[in-house]
Amino acid sequence: MKKNSSVDYRQYEISLGEYLYILVKILGILLAFSYAFYHSFLLFFILIPFGLLIPFFFRQTLRKKRQELLLIQFKEMLSILNSFLSAGYSIENALIAAIPDLSALLGENSYMVEELKQVKRSLAMNRPLEEPLSNFALRSGLDDIHNFSEIFLVAKRSGGELSEIIQHSSSIIHDKLSIHEEILTLSAAKRFEQKIMNCIPFFIILYLNASSPDFFHILYHSIMGRIVMTVALFIYLLAIYLSQKIINIPI
Repeated sequence: MKKNSSVDYRQYEISLGEYLYILVKILGILLAFSYAFYHSFLLFFILIPFGLLIPFFFRQTLRKKRQELLLIQFKEMLSILNSFLSAGYSIENALIAAIPDLSALLGENSYMVEELKQVKRSLAMNRPLEEPLSNFALRSGLDDIHNFSEIFLVAKRSGGELSEIIQHSSSIIHDKLSIHEEILTLSAAKRFEQKIMNCIPFFIILYLNASSPDFFHILYHSIMGRIVMTVALFIYLLAIYLSQKIINIPI
């Protein structure tokens, strides 16, 4: 899918495909929970209107994933850009020359390729480099890119060593991503255990429903039983939420 080079990375609009994909998973979860905790398909149909709204709450997660991808692509762009600067290119020509190499590495329609194309169009209209670079830094919503832009533009105006600045910025972002990847690798087993532990209570209920249906009869067919199951469901969902917050490691 082609990406708009003027996209605001601080905001995220869910596409129809993403909405339907999330909706199918949400409806499946609602159906499973309605049956497991209340033995009621009627409750599932009552919850469907709420399920239609839930995918929109995933925009924050999808936005963060897109920004993480943008930062990775930005790091790759800096590495390529530095090689052209070291070869004697001016910064403007280096940005334009980096487009083919970055396209081969990331794909023609990747975020950073589209951003460099936007820079190329701005330079072709005799606009200063500061304009598209500052605009991109603002839209990115990322401190690393914003800080790089500020330092880069100051150095360009004062005649500083651009190659060293790019090397330094690239090194910082690379170290940051490397540490993040190392943490993810070391915590992979714990994250897998967390997913298993999240599923165990649910499958225990399903197992008891199938093997000993009378065991849960009172819980499904009395007011007090439904209150107990509602409290259990709340505690279960709270445990899942807390485990996600603990395991989640942002860049």
